Amino acid sequence: MIEVTRMNGMKITVNSDLILTVEETPDTLLTFTSGQKLLVKESRQEIIEEVKAYKKGILAGISD
Repeated sequence: MIEVTRMNGMKITVNSDLILTVEETPDTLLTFTSGQKLLVKESRQEIIEEVKAYKKGILAGISD
């Protein structure tokens, strides 16, 4: 799960495993496997880094 910021400033948590695509149009548009779309304030690169950090954290927890 990663935290993102909607365009209205509200922070929400989304399941990063369900993100299908991340596009900058110029706003960042997340498309989920369900077809739902979400505009967020974070850049495409910030989303990528958040997902990487989340997955690294999971792997680190498994190897403990």
